[in-house]
Amino acid sequence: MLAIETEALTRRFDGRPAVEDLTLSVPEGAFYGFLGPNGAGKSTTIKMLTGLLAPTSGRARVLGHDLATDALAVKRQVGVVPDGLGLFERLSGVEQLRIHARLSGLARKEAARRAEELLAALELSEHAGKLVASYSHGMKKKLALGCALIHGPRLLFLDEPFEGIDAVAVTGIRRMLQDLVARRAMTIFLTSHVLEVVERLVTHVGIVRQGRLAAQGTLEEVRGQASLEDVFIRTVGEEREQKALSWLTPGEPA
Repeated sequence: MLAIETEALTRRFDGRPAVEDLTLSVPEGAFYGFLGPNGAGKSTTIKMLTGLLAPTSGRARVLGHDLATDALAVKRQVGVVPDGLGLFERLSGVEQLRIHARLSGLARKEAARRAEELLAALELSEHAGKLVASYSHGMKKKLALGCALIHGPRLLFLDEPFEGIDAVAVTGIRRMLQDLVARRAMTIFLTSHVLEVVERLVTHVGIVRQGRLAAQGTLEEVRGQASLEDVFIRTVGEEREQKALSWLTPGEPA
């Protein structure tokens, strides 16, 4: 079964395509890396797949549901860590998690139990009672991940989850995500510019360029004998000659 299946999915803004004729196939239980340069349409795609943005044309099925007719059923079964995070900064960390759980329909006691377990797993227990406004960027990223997981989603969307956080936090999050996929607890759809981390994580890859799918398959099929970074640069055509700055070049006049 496919967790995500799209047919010619397109979204235009003021007549200009942000995503065009996108056809994705994400197997259930996969760790799918959705890669592309800035402005390639990755975040727009996630918004469409989570029911936050209507496509201009095309179709999308998520977890067996057609988004055009059954978006609410999809939203109940997915978790999302958006690039902008969207946390309530005047709540404490534990309050943030409990509210997310309650809004997802969990009973008060179960919400409290899951919040405590997540805080421990994310190494945030000692900060549970502190306001989110006082959290570091990395702590906020981990808390947002906790909010996305607390209701037990079948499909998890992660939009740049490693941006701006240190290597220790990345390692902890990476191990948790790998364990979730290894236990077939969920399918994960990830966007990230940290290709070294992506290469260690994903089982499947899709590469987009200017809103269009340029490559898709298992990691081995897409990568071949090269590194993922080499394949990515070759696919999106972003490799350019580096020009030196004249005022920082020895022998050049200031």
